[in-house]
Amino acid sequence: MLHIECFTFNAFQENTYVIHNNAKDCWIIDPGMYDAAEVAHLKKYIADNQLKPKAIINTHTHIDHIFGVAAIKEAYNIPFGIHTKDAPVLNGAAGAAMLFGFTFGKAPEPDFFITEGSSPFAGLEDVQVLFTPGHSPGSISFYSPNAKWLVAGDVLFNGSIGRTDLPGGDFNTLINSIKTQLFVLPEDTVVYSGHGPNTTIRNEKLYNPFLQG
Repeated sequence: MLHIECFTFNAFQENTYVIHNNAKDCWIIDPGMYDAAEVAHLKKYIADNQLKPKAIINTHTHIDHIFGVAAIKEAYNIPFGIHTKDAPVLNGAAGAAMLFGFTFGKAPEPDFFITEGSSPFAGLEDVQVLFTPGHSPGSISFYSPNAKWLVAGDVLFNGSIGRTDLPGGDFNTLINSIKTQLFVLPEDTVVYSGHGPNTTIRNEKLYNPFLQG
């Protein structure tokens, strides 16, 4: 059985997720911890639950989703993976941080690249990778058909969609990703987004104003 826990970090109110199984192996999705207190909070959860971190896996690499990557890599000596098409976004992270008024050192180097159809969750064959570009060129989502949840990053929100005005973003590509990759999932699938509360595929089909028609 898979468990998922959400933490909200940094000034962007970014959602970081920890996925773990009954064997207590865990994967950290989009670590957004900006300061030492936020890093300590996540590490305490891992320690209190006796979890064993296996990898850092990012849905995409905008600055608010990678603030904590270096700290987690250092703490647990685990690899960091992204989709190869998001590498240019990662490489521009330091400049993006300056534009938003944040201090950020050199962007962390990815240790492996993720492709659609593969699984970066070793031993968790249930979790599938969906290629969902548009918010960024290499945005990916993680879907568990048995647990009936989707970690969507900044592709789809409760009542909204990801912004497409950042470098590499494209509105039409994003809408196509949602309709062809996400809206084909069962309607009771719970959507865990990169910001804000969770939702379901059914709710977004019915009520999301960006996705009607």
